[in-house]
Amino acid sequence: MKLPLTMSTATALMLTVAVVLILTFVLRPHRRRRKPLNLPPGPRGWPVFGSLGLLTGALPPHRVLAALAARHGELMHLRLGSFDVVVASSAEAARLVLKTHDLAFAGRPAAAWGVILSYGYRGIVQTPYGAYWRMARKLCATELFSPRRVDAFEHVRVQETRAMARRLFETAGAAVHVKEHLMGFTTRNILRMVLGDKWSPGSNSAAAGGGGGGEGEELWRLLGEAFAVSGLPPADEAGHVLLDRFKERVLCEHEEDRRRRRRAGDGELAARDLVDVLLQVAEDGHEEPAETRLTRDGIKAIIQDIFAGGTETAALTMEWAMAELLRRPAAMSAAAAELDRVVGRDRWAAESDLPGLTYIEAVVKETMRLHPVGPLLVPHCAREAVVAGGGGYDIPRGRACWFLAGGAAEGVDARGAHFQLVPFGSGRRMCPAYGLAMEEVAAALANLVHGFSWRLPDGVKPEDVSMEESFGLSMCMKRPLVAVAEPRLPAHLYTTPRSSTSRSG
Repeated sequence: MKLPLTMSTATALMLTVAVVLILTFVLRPHRRRRKPLNLPPGPRGWPVFGSLGLLTGALPPHRVLAALAARHGELMHLRLGSFDVVVASSAEAARLVLKTHDLAFAGRPAAAWGVILSYGYRGIVQTPYGAYWRMARKLCATELFSPRRVDAFEHVRVQETRAMARRLFETAGAAVHVKEHLMGFTTRNILRMVLGDKWSPGSNSAAAGGGGGGEGEELWRLLGEAFAVSGLPPADEAGHVLLDRFKERVLCEHEEDRRRRRRAGDGELAARDLVDVLLQVAEDGHEEPAETRLTRDGIKAIIQDIFAGGTETAALTMEWAMAELLRRPAAMSAAAAELDRVVGRDRWAAESDLPGLTYIEAVVKETMRLHPVGPLLVPHCAREAVVAGGGGYDIPRGRACWFLAGGAAEGVDARGAHFQLVPFGSGRRMCPAYGLAMEEVAAALANLVHGFSWRLPDGVKPEDVSMEESFGLSMCMKRPLVAVAEPRLPAHLYTTPRSSTSRSG
């Protein structure tokens, strides 16, 4: 039974509320009113959703952001639901964040998928800035991707380039999906470099002195299963378990091989691949403090980072470059003429030829400017509050920062020193494998142009080549490039496997 609310009861309730409010204001500690943040300018956005709707249209997000930046400025603030970001869209803004305030922006935004893929932040790409990240970064710079190590694996890149050329030679005159050949090349290349010859499906392992192939086909199947779960790299539990099982098997086999070599009296074990290098580092540092020790999960996380960054990105860059050259026959002819002049028609281009191939270098840089396959780079995160820019803008601690990787490429370097073009990032969080990536892309592209006369299929004009973008984890061509390759060098160069590792070509 409900009691009627009398006037005296209502009055008592009102008095109680009033007393509570008065006591709250009187007794709480005095707080100085915070000065409103002077955030960078940006679109106003909608309640709750912010500017999220602007990025869900037909245009790729980086194109939308570039258009917004033209309106709001080179340093722009966006609210995407509950997530706030700052976008640096010019060379000066990138310099401000990646150089002037490099340490303050050396963090990474927290993400659930990043925790899974990095085994609890034991890799390098998603790992927060700190003692462990510094150890992993030094490991990459001095052991995994040092100039000495990159040179040591040149024979792998050479053999896989020749294998790709032989496959194209076998399909001469037929229309082929260029990306399929490029993805096969980059994937086999990275698998042999990281895991060894036996794990590369259909690789040129015979020329390298290996057997193998069966394990590589099994890996191909495992990768297919892992990606089929979600269509994305295995950030879900099932896909992650599949790849983890494979990595564990690789580590066990490498450890057994190392024990066998020790028993045979090899003494100092020469590293045959990057897994060997990582196992040796972990073995040498087993007494290091826990926070900087390379563990088994750390090895797996670094392998994952190398796989993610070393396969699709290089292949897509080369596909975009070939598309641009096929749309511009005069540019294709100029590149081929330079190769004939520097290399000649009696051999393949070698990495030692690259300093003289300035036109090829320009093609690669212009491709990275026009079609950056990671157009937003990996986001940075403010580790502390920063006041930046000519407007004295406040960038709060924890705020994510995105970068538009393209820019004006003429006369600049792609290795992070010139902020007009930062396809590999810059500063502390710059991609540690940029040297390897530039060698691989430039040398492979040079040999594609040098070894073949390329044309579009019958009935397709240069202006018909679609340059429409499809934005996902990487920016690829929405309509994959189809082209016809005809050999332009002596036939024996396509059929004779190369076993030499010299840099003379």
